[in-house]
Amino acid sequence: MPIALALGGGAALGWAHIGVLRGLEEAGVDVGGVAGTSIGALAAVSFAARRLDTLEHIARTAGWLRILSFLDLHMKPGALLGGRTIQRELQLHFGEMRFQDLWMPAATVAADLTTGEAVIADRGFVVPSIMASMAIPGLFRPVRTDGRVLVDGGVVAPVPVSAARTIAPGMPVVSVNLQGDYLGRKRVSVIREKPAGAHSTMAVVRASTMLLMSELARASLAIDPPDLALTLPVGHVDIHDFTKADSLIEIGRQSVIEALPAILDLAARRVKPRV
Repeated sequence: MPIALALGGGAALGWAHIGVLRGLEEAGVDVGGVAGTSIGALAAVSFAARRLDTLEHIARTAGWLRILSFLDLHMKPGALLGGRTIQRELQLHFGEMRFQDLWMPAATVAADLTTGEAVIADRGFVVPSIMASMAIPGLFRPVRTDGRVLVDGGVVAPVPVSAARTIAPGMPVVSVNLQGDYLGRKRVSVIREKPAGAHSTMAVVRASTMLLMSELARASLAIDPPDLALTLPVGHVDIHDFTKADSLIEIGRQSVIEALPAILDLAARRVKPRV
């Protein structure tokens, strides 16, 4: 039977989702639904819209000059970046496409700052929903719609298992967590046993933030466990470095290859819908 995917957030680490999706395609695994948070939302919609080739091309050709062109600095309150360039790029590739137009059920997840709830979008235009799911607080302006103030879904659902079950009831859910490799991240953040005061302020802040994100993802998966959890070994890659697509895509593909027996076994079983 088909499986459903829950693609987690992780900024630049999200290029690894492309490798996961490629690995599943190459193995002939039937995917019947896909939900994503933040960069996972972009990967999910690209896959469901059969635009994965386009996303992979963007990822593999992303250089620092191209990335800088997306920054769109502005002086308005609420965020450092306007997000207009990213929105134009999404509009270029998805246009007026709606979730109902996609080749399979798909959903994005954002967080509503007014209620504290996770907001699952699986109807309507895909571009504003992707923008809301990727609206990192402080960097991008919240997306305001229907009385909601929406920001990056990673705030409440870093790995959107519940959303995957919502759009694909009865299908086994495979989650892809980009935040679980804290040990790999710690090694490159230069946090080791040193005398007091030997670590830079930025190193401490970055390591602490990464630990917080890792624990949030772990807690989210413990509350709503998938049928199979993949934790990708991507902690050694800087979460802000969008130029590492080649290695991240390969890590995603290899992770699927290693987990393929378990994935195929899962696809052979029918999972009862949770109530």
